[in-house]
Amino acid sequence: MSEPRIERVVTRGTLPIEPASGRFEEIPIENNVWIVGDDEQVVVIDASHDAAAIEQAVGDRETLGILLTHGHNDHVNAAVELASRLDALIHLHPDDLTIWRDTHGDAVPDIELAHGASFWVAGVDLTTLHTPGHTPGSVCFAAPSLGAVFSGDTLFQGGPGATRWEYSSFPQIIDSIRTQLFTLPGDTAALTGHGEQTTIAAEQPDLDAWIARGW
Repeated sequence: MSEPRIERVVTRGTLPIEPASGRFEEIPIENNVWIVGDDEQVVVIDASHDAAAIEQAVGDRETLGILLTHGHNDHVNAAVELASRLDALIHLHPDDLTIWRDTHGDAVPDIELAHGASFWVAGVDLTTLHTPGHTPGSVCFAAPSLGAVFSGDTLFQGGPGATRWEYSSFPQIIDSIRTQLFTLPGDTAALTGHGEQTTIAAEQPDLDAWIARGW
């Protein structure tokens, strides 16, 4: 039996934004898709931009689920196609269903995520942490046996995720980071939705500075 491992797939696409001009523009963006498992079975964390590339990375392994950290377009836009390709179920926190529908309309996820829900894959326990703030239904997935937490867009190297939308909350994301992520061991790797990974210990000293700057 092979050892469980974490694999990173970087996918590329565009993200619609509304700048000061009021006209939507598409900006290029890279996303991290994380695959957790062994040679036999995996789960996929986020489904961004390129279902074919993610399917190729999974190969012939059984996919036990597609776990979404939140409902933003760049994290879910390949989810429906990927689920069909891999014959897998899509998991999303219900508080992000409205955001999901902006991308997928009436096609709904299969299973509602809840705080504390566990997923077993290749002997690894992934625990769902509800971490609202970036979006109402943002979640992270903690994998203590792998020394990692998949932090989505809640925590990055250098601070919390953006809270510029009307449904976002900066105080809430700070509370989520403080109570859900900063209680993890300091050497826990934070595997982010974009960019390079960090650790809990590397980010903890800057919490007060983030609060002071307000973003």
